[in-house]
Amino acid sequence: MDPIRQITSRTVVLPVADVDTDQIIPARFLTTTSKDGLGKHLFADWRYQASGEPNPGFALNQPQAQGCRVLVADRNFGCGSSREHAPWALLDYGIAVVISSEFADIFRSNSLKNGLLPVLVEQDVLDWLLNNPGVEVSIDIASSTLLLPDGRSVEYPIDDFARYCLLEGVDQLGFLLKHAADINQFEENRSWTP
Repeated sequence: MDPIRQITSRTVVLPVADVDTDQIIPARFLTTTSKDGLGKHLFADWRYQASGEPNPGFALNQPQAQGCRVLVADRNFGCGSSREHAPWALLDYGIAVVISSEFADIFRSNSLKNGLLPVLVEQDVLDWLLNNPGVEVSIDIASSTLLLPDGRSVEYPIDDFARYCLLEGVDQLGFLLKHAADINQFEENRSWTP
């Protein structure tokens, strides 16, 4: 993972509640353990018509949505199965932040472990974002704030370890490996054996 300190982007709005992980990345594309290449299948059943052509009515296919790194979704985003491929697909597509008023716990955890930032906001903030698509927002990781274009600064919850990992660009394994020397020293000097 690359360190993430601040993300500034226009928003793309997906005004759909209860988006489950099978809608984010349909099960038929879960044939890989690689994080690469899943972005082309993101929201596949909504992004593409039966012919395989892009669905011109889908939010991510709109010209103004191109290059947006912040997805604003309605409540209960990421519900359903616990597939880690969902945040992988969002990241591979180019989405770095998802803003909602409610995330499924496992999706939120998987997202933070993979460098996708789920920003939890109150319903009034979400309603404003849903009604104002394409605005530029800025998300600061260190201060855990979302800056809206009208000047409002909104704090969002994130645990200290997840914030540290995002700022340092490490996942849980990377964090442990940074302490390999300390772990080895402990193992060599402990007075008991397992």
